[in-house]
Amino acid sequence: MSNIREWLEPIAAWFRTLGVPEPIVHWGHPVMMAIVVFVMGSFVGLTGWRGRALMAVNKDAAVQSRLDHRKIAPFMFLFIALGYTGGVLSLVMQGEPIFQSPHFWTGSIVIVLLTLNSVVALTGFGKNKAVLRTTHAYLGSAALCLLFLHALLGLKLGMAI
Repeated sequence: MSNIREWLEPIAAWFRTLGVPEPIVHWGHPVMMAIVVFVMGSFVGLTGWRGRALMAVNKDAAVQSRLDHRKIAPFMFLFIALGYTGGVLSLVMQGEPIFQSPHFWTGSIVIVLLTLNSVVALTGFGKNKAVLRTTHAYLGSAALCLLFLHALLGLKLGMAI
């Protein structure tokens, strides 16, 4: 696993030459990811569940919620994947260990959960199977809950380094 650090070190060294102020290197990842998780993540979760809940009551509102969910969720996934990469790179830039933090591992699990969830959605929920729609809803919710824990662990990590 130390090979990852060796592979990332030249990239981190290049970023160090840019003279990015230490507070940005240290707190840039958490601030940007907090926006993604708390704003986009909450919106994606809310619209996804609202789309499910309103289907029996107000089909037009449910369809609109699902469309909103479908528009933002891919961007949220992209930003979280990029943020994950940036967070790991930030650790390398600061000379911190990568694999020793629960923050790293919760982030890794979130990436796996969101990737699985994306695959379920991209398959069209197996031709619109209810069980896959339900799986998608709960996988996404689990990822979002884990992201909140991830944020707390990240704050703890940030205060420790």
